[in-house]
Amino acid sequence: MDGRGLVRSIKVFGSVRGLRTVRVAWRQRRTDARGLPARGPERARVPGLAAGAEAAPGGGTVRFARSSLRVSVSAGGTVFWGWDGAEPLPSYALAGEAPDPDPRASLEPDTDGGWRIVSERVTVAVSRHGAVEIRTPGGVMLRRDLPPRWWEPVAEDGAGGARWVQRSEVPADARFFGLGGRSAGPRLRDGTYRLWNTDPKGSFGPGDDPLHITMPVQFVVSDAGTHLAFHDNSWDGRVTLAEGEEGAGSGHDRPGTSEVRTDGGPLRCWVVVGTPARVLHGWAALTGAPALPPDWALGPQHARWGFGSAREVRRIVAGYRERGLALSAVHLDIDHYDGHRVFTVDRERFPDLPGLAAELREQGVRLVSIVDPAVKAEPGDAVYDSGRAADAFVRDARGREVHGVVWPGECAYPDFTDPAVREWWGGLYEERLRQGFSGVWHDMNEPVSFAPFGDSTLPRSARHALDGRGGDHREAHNVYGLTMARAGYEGLRRLRPDERPFLFSRSGWAGMQRYGGTWSGDVSTGWPGLRASLALVLGLGLCGVPYSGPDVGGFDGSPTPELFLRWYQLGAWLPLFRTHAAIDAGRREPWEFGPEVLEHARVALAERERLRPYFTTLARLARMTGAPYVRPVWWGTPEDRALRDCEDAFLLGDALLVAPVLTGGADRRAVRLPRGRWYDTATGQAYEGPGQVLLDAPLSRVPVLARAGAVLPVLGEGGGPALEVWAPAAGRTGGGLVVRDTGDGWEPAEIERYQSRLVDGRVFVERVTDDGVAEVELPVRVRGL
Repeated sequence: MDGRGLVRSIKVFGSVRGLRTVRVAWRQRRTDARGLPARGPERARVPGLAAGAEAAPGGGTVRFARSSLRVSVSAGGTVFWGWDGAEPLPSYALAGEAPDPDPRASLEPDTDGGWRIVSERVTVAVSRHGAVEIRTPGGVMLRRDLPPRWWEPVAEDGAGGARWVQRSEVPADARFFGLGGRSAGPRLRDGTYRLWNTDPKGSFGPGDDPLHITMPVQFVVSDAGTHLAFHDNSWDGRVTLAEGEEGAGSGHDRPGTSEVRTDGGPLRCWVVVGTPARVLHGWAALTGAPALPPDWALGPQHARWGFGSAREVRRIVAGYRERGLALSAVHLDIDHYDGHRVFTVDRERFPDLPGLAAELREQGVRLVSIVDPAVKAEPGDAVYDSGRAADAFVRDARGREVHGVVWPGECAYPDFTDPAVREWWGGLYEERLRQGFSGVWHDMNEPVSFAPFGDSTLPRSARHALDGRGGDHREAHNVYGLTMARAGYEGLRRLRPDERPFLFSRSGWAGMQRYGGTWSGDVSTGWPGLRASLALVLGLGLCGVPYSGPDVGGFDGSPTPELFLRWYQLGAWLPLFRTHAAIDAGRREPWEFGPEVLEHARVALAERERLRPYFTTLARLARMTGAPYVRPVWWGTPEDRALRDCEDAFLLGDALLVAPVLTGGADRRAVRLPRGRWYDTATGQAYEGPGQVLLDAPLSRVPVLARAGAVLPVLGEGGGPALEVWAPAAGRTGGGLVVRDTGDGWEPAEIERYQSRLVDGRVFVERVTDDGVAEVELPVRVRGL
């Protein structure tokens, strides 16, 4: 542990809890020493030379001297390959069955003793040494996975099975994104990134890695095209990235490289190719459509660790109402529990929680509850007794309950990889619903056990059901938060079948979008933390998790008025718009920073509310297509190399480009534009892209530009739905999609398509239907003329 880690441990744990965590940490070490024998001698292995192949639908199996490789191309063009018998299933990432193979794709001999599969959207070539190359239909290389290497125990009962390393090459101009939530992103520089969901033991900034959500999901953008590569393996691992260099060494390009190493588990990979939109559509088809949040969850939300009482909650809500500030939800943290014990209420501080919830709901404000996985290991505790009766808790190799230390003290941990445990846990949310809560946020579910040294989680030898396969925490750790989210989501659906659940989770893995979203975790208060907030949202969106946002204002400390305002202005354009702070941090209510900040925050909040129909549309489209609300500026033009390196701005849907202010003292900032015409929404000034412009960014606002021709759903002057149309450029057309709010249930929604055109200086807007075009029924406001 470095000095910073020691300071964090002292601050977070305190002296009394610290002594208890020391004992637990030593116990964990002893448990692993018994349950995980040291690795003995190992031997290295490579595939060897190809010896033959057997065709199968969509591809087939290539046999090598010491390994075998299965390759399959789906009907949608997604590629799967797996070594040594690795199959697509079982998998915690996949939403269901593996996609159907492409009946037109077949395995056939290639040059130099290799094999290939040719399909409409992708060509896969397997060399005689075992390299797998993904090419465009035109033959351009997108990715080359070199022959892997394994290290196997010499003894048959060697601990852990085979470790492996897979090295890959991408074009020299490629840029890497993804790998889950990385605070140093969204573009991932040269370096090593760990694949192990981790609580950073306090607030974090851009230099901290790993964080709460790690995924072996690489999103790669190059001139040749875009692709996503997912190594479906939940074990601890590391990814080492190195960008390439064009013209390196005697005029030859040096390719970019990715090296994935894991401590065990299967070596299998999915690759999705196409435009960015097509890639994430294919990824959502593979891993599941994003959960659709209820419409109120697209509004502003306020949280704090340490509200302390129902009286304080009422005071905060009244503060918003008296100042005319919109508020959709208030989140209660662990301090509302009785002794921090999950599924309880401190009756002294919250004597009538259902009454409070009903009172707030009449004002349009919902209550959201924190839910931690750790259960106080104390006989007489209702949840613990119920869990013991259901045999729900994780055990060690000797069959004893595994205990750790979290906020309530010594705790047991449900094994969410057991279907029966998921059903038991999901039923516990009935208590939260009886208390009047409308949603939940999962915290501490990496999972965390406080420790002053070593790994702050469960022993790696702890046993898990893994849905009937059985295994230990080395495989279960990274999917713990994902399976907890599944338990909560499915439980809420059973308990309230007519309402869409609202759930977001601090930790998770590939496929977590099926059950809800996430937030940044405890991002540090400072300008670097503000920048990390945007990086996390962009990176998670490219991994298929569209609904996320930061702790606006940062989790710890006290932001300056300027920093809070700039954070608030950024948050107003992100999917999850929530202020939050630690129990010992400064306030986060906008009025606490003076009248000037309050007025500027009011403007940002009013614009967020005016665009609520646009956020509703983006949420629906995310579920239908997998496209994130917040997108990199290169989303529509990935071939623009300058845009690939732009990390301080983003697209909100297709229509808007938002350029937040991420540095102190700035009142102007450079903005790089994609191709086409863009209007400054504050001044109406038009700019032509591609290129860079310098725009005013006073404290009152951040630059926001609208794409020429865009049709956006907004709230009109009377509060009803309306359309805002930005004039198309001469000789061009525009348009937009609108999906109206149908309530917070499961009612189907209709996509309305609109087109705009400029004729003789006038803008015309029409609704496009299956029968042609029709008149627009909504009020229309034209801007940009």
